[in-house]
Amino acid sequence: MTDSESEGSLVLAVDCMGGDHGPQVTLPAIEAFLRRRSGVSVLAVGQPEALEAEVARLRRRFGGRIELAPASQVVGMDEAPTSAMRNKKDSSLRVAIEQIKAGRAQAAVSAGNTGALMSIARFVLKTLPGIDRPAIATVLPARGSRVWVLDLGANVDCTAEHLRQFGIMGSLLVSAVEQVERPRVGLLNIGTEDIKGNQVVREAAALLRTTDLNFVGNVEDIYSGQADVVVCDGFVGNVALKTTEGLAQMLALILREEFNRNLLTRLMGLAAYPVLKHFKARVDPRRYNGAVLVGLRGVVVKSHGGADAYAFGQALDRAAEAAAHRLVERIEQKMAGAWPRAASPVTEVSSS
Repeated sequence: MTDSESEGSLVLAVDCMGGDHGPQVTLPAIEAFLRRRSGVSVLAVGQPEALEAEVARLRRRFGGRIELAPASQVVGMDEAPTSAMRNKKDSSLRVAIEQIKAGRAQAAVSAGNTGALMSIARFVLKTLPGIDRPAIATVLPARGSRVWVLDLGANVDCTAEHLRQFGIMGSLLVSAVEQVERPRVGLLNIGTEDIKGNQVVREAAALLRTTDLNFVGNVEDIYSGQADVVVCDGFVGNVALKTTEGLAQMLALILREEFNRNLLTRLMGLAAYPVLKHFKARVDPRRYNGAVLVGLRGVVVKSHGGADAYAFGQALDRAAEAAAHRLVERIEQKMAGAWPRAASPVTEVSSS
């Protein structure tokens, strides 16, 4: 099945006001997205005075494939989720999510406040039956391919049952988006041996082995290529993500410093430029932008707040792929057949 066949009349609701740059990034990203995704339409959500002129121009080019959905308020990037929930009921972030509940869109994308997005999405859409808490999942480069990791900050403290649920949702996410029939699921741990890890991780491993997932056991290296999905709690996942981002920035800085050291190293840099360009493209964080909030009754994708138009476009693609391949329905069907479990409380974080 081709992308256009699977996408059909898919509609994305896009929070055009969120993020560090707002419409300056979101609207160019939408234009490029509409050019490459002929089967998808967009609801551009935001303040009419900021969007009307550009949306009108895009309508002349794409016709009814883009429409303006007005919202009078904007959630600040540092605003408390409780404040956004209580005082910003007509925010672009909330209105975008409400398009899913109303049946006018199949997915929503925002670069806005992470804590507010998670809180509002959970309040408006609710979690799927059998899911205790939604999780944040994103894709990262890995040896020979790429890897999806969850949770990345939605749930700081998890039970073994929550990690089992993350494994199921992550497997279905990769199966839908990457078209992998039986994704390999690994559990992030301090060692590969069964006796390693704390009690929660050991219990989670035992639970995952009882499922029909392609569980490959404990993994201690996210980037090894041993797994297509790596499961962890939100604290560990968020630390791993932030550490990865910091390491990538440091390596880029060191390479730049070394190649600029003197005339000879500059010449060597010119000779190595094609290799360096290819390397940069492979690890470019913009290619991996777009974290999926899995476990909700709708597809919601969080873009990095500082994303440029190219990176935001990747988040749009991620949302279109998840919705087109019926991620929510897949999780709902899978959880309906899962054996009963006892829910346990977790602690949420309000932002990443």
